[in-house]
Amino acid sequence: MTLKDEWDRLDSETRKWFLDNPGCVMVPRTVAARIKQNSAGHIDVDGHGQMILSREDLDVIREKGTGMAADKAP
Repeated sequence: MTLKDEWDRLDSETRKWFLDNPGCVMVPRTVAARIKQNSAGHIDVDGHGQMILSREDLDVIREKGTGMAADKAP
């Protein structure tokens, strides 16, 4: 599973969490659980239910955040 593939399936609260925390490499279990509920693919979590993001995932978050900022610019 990559965020690029799953982004449109994520609820708005989860997307906002990612955009508010663009440098976070470890996703808390509460957020990971929401992702698992909406995901079409398999979500890998550690023994604590947390999800570790890949470099590609972090790049997607930054791209989405940059796009959101550009949309709000006059």
